[in-house]
Amino acid sequence: MVLPLALAACSASEATRGSTGAAGPSLYWPMAATGAQIDASAARDMIATYRRNKGLPPLALDPGLQRLAETETAAMAAAGRPSQADIVKTVAARMGFPEPAANLSAGYHTLAEAFSGWRDSPSHNAVMLDPTATRMGIATAYAPGSKYKVYWALLVAK
Repeated sequence: MVLPLALAACSASEATRGSTGAAGPSLYWPMAATGAQIDASAARDMIATYRRNKGLPPLALDPGLQRLAETETAAMAAAGRPSQADIVKTVAARMGFPEPAANLSAGYHTLAEAFSGWRDSPSHNAVMLDPTATRMGIATAYAPGSKYKVYWALLVAK
C-alpha cells in the first residue's frame, strides 16, 4: 500500500498543531473547519514519495500555481460544487504554465483522504503521476453550508 510509504515522508516534527488546532501529522488535519489551511509542503512531500516510488522526479511548489489553486477552490466553495478542470487548465496555460493538469474535487476532509481518492481514480492518479510535470500548487476551501464542505485543487504543470 502506498499510503504507509507516504506517511513515512512525514517527520516527527510534523506532529504539531495545525491551523485548526488539530494535533498530529498534517496529513490528518481536518480541512472541514473555518480557517483550515492545507500544509502544502507536506502535500508536496507525500506526492514526491509517491512519484519517486513510480520512478518519477518530485514536484516543486510554485507560488503562481499555489495562488491559482487557492482562487479555484474559493470559486468552487462559493459555487457549492467542483469546477471543470478544463477551465482552470486554460487559465494556467494563459498564465504561462506549459502543459497544465488539474485535480479538482470535493468532499475529502483530510489530505490523506484526498491523496487516497486521487490515487484510486485513474484520471486523478494520472495528474499526480504526470511525467512532464515539474511544479505544483495545492489548496482547499471550506464551505460549511455546502453539500461537500471541502473543495480541493491540485494543479501541476511543466
